[in-house]
Amino acid sequence: MSQSRELRNAGVKHEANSTNVSRRSLLKIGGCLLATAASPSGLAAAVAPESALPSQSSPGAPAGESVTPKLAEYMSEAANRPVPEEALEKTKHHALDTIAAMVSGVELPPAMVALRFARAHQGEKIATVVGTDIVCGPLEAAIANGILAHSDETDDSHAPSHSHPGCSTVPAALVAGEQFGIDGNRLLRAVTLGYDIGTRVLMALGGLPFQMQTHRSSHSISATFGAAAAAACAAGLNSQQMRWILSYAAQQASGMASWQRDTEHVEKSLVFGGFPARNAISSTLLIQLGATGVDDVFSGPDNFFAALGPDADTSRLIEKLGERYEVTRTSIKKWTVGSPIQAPLDAVQALMQRNSLTADQIQGVAVHVATSEAKTVNNRDMPDISIQHMIAVMMLDKTVTFQAAHDKARMKDPEVLRQRAKVQLVPDPELEKLYPKRVTVVQITLTDGKQFSERVEAVRGTPDNPMTREEIIAKSRDLMQPYLGADKTRRLIETIFNLEDVKDVRTLRPLLQRA
Repeated sequence: MSQSRELRNAGVKHEANSTNVSRRSLLKIGGCLLATAASPSGLAAAVAPESALPSQSSPGAPAGESVTPKLAEYMSEAANRPVPEEALEKTKHHALDTIAAMVSGVELPPAMVALRFARAHQGEKIATVVGTDIVCGPLEAAIANGILAHSDETDDSHAPSHSHPGCSTVPAALVAGEQFGIDGNRLLRAVTLGYDIGTRVLMALGGLPFQMQTHRSSHSISATFGAAAAAACAAGLNSQQMRWILSYAAQQASGMASWQRDTEHVEKSLVFGGFPARNAISSTLLIQLGATGVDDVFSGPDNFFAALGPDADTSRLIEKLGERYEVTRTSIKKWTVGSPIQAPLDAVQALMQRNSLTADQIQGVAVHVATSEAKTVNNRDMPDISIQHMIAVMMLDKTVTFQAAHDKARMKDPEVLRQRAKVQLVPDPELEKLYPKRVTVVQITLTDGKQFSERVEAVRGTPDNPMTREEIIAKSRDLMQPYLGADKTRRLIETIFNLEDVKDVRTLRPLLQRA
């Protein structure tokens, strides 16, 4: 029997032991498989023994050594591997925080597009679109939920990789969980794995410097690998199939940093969440049905790192794998605004509370942030990504609610504009040296000449200054209760923190849906 046939049979055999894929999903995918079969030479090349290919080691790895075997084996074992208590608790925090972001995003501009898309292409009722009454096909649900999760700036972020893991990983895990009827334990482990894999790929490439040097979107690339790992874990793919899911993710990894010019947040939500989650589900379903691929996309000719980052350190892909869980190094936002605005809001609120200040007493506010962060939030058209606007809102309201952060009409309010004129953004090269740690210095000058200064070294919600379970629950309740109601919100929060007791994640649907 040929190697390609053996590999195909291995995939089919695995599929026979898994929950059946729907007829509609099979028909969707069948065309892709037929196209592949029509090109025997292409398939043979895809599964050719590595010994038949020219030798070429990965950038950053010793000659002849590849990290892929260890990575794929780790991924295949994740579904049944116990997660340490600290990482498990953090996974629950981030799952809840991301679901809350989906629910609260349902009425924002990106969600309007996502929900129209889901309703127009509902197909078979397999997966839930969170915060709505829509149940649709897995691909449609994945892209919609991914968009919802990053419809605004509520979702989490991972500073070392310069990525937003939750908005792709959690949607992909939820949809795959419904597709395959997994239990709550596997859902948690799938999410944990997604955070581990996606972030490590970006750390190997170099994080923010990689994005700045190449003009690629670090968020998209990390999200694609993270979501793929989560979906593949939910599907129970074996070690060989995990190699293929990594190869598929490498082919799909794209994203240009041009998303920063998107003033409506629609393309940004697709880049960060929608496309990666959809790609993860389509790749997982293909492989689960028998599709094959390249055994090692991280080494050999034309490998992922040779194409995207020749100076990458591939050893970071497996650095402390199984010891350090990246979900524990991921930040949850206290404020529902862009990450660079978090520390300045902490500082202004602290100064105003400590000194009993009102907006009218303030003559000027100088906000120092890292130079690379300044351009992201400088006088943006969206309220939750404009640092000048959000500081003005904080001065007037002495807090920033989700509603205030998304009130675009208020950006033209004369009183807000008057306070906004007092705010000076200072790109600080000294603070840039500390990045990815987001440090800020805020100086407030009063009308009587007095000055106050606050330096924030650790933003609330970061690993160095984490939010408590109670704070995360309070944030999630504020985001979800207006849409789900008090009782359903309470029951959903309780269920997330007791996912180990959930036998089938499909039973979460009534709690995730808006009446």
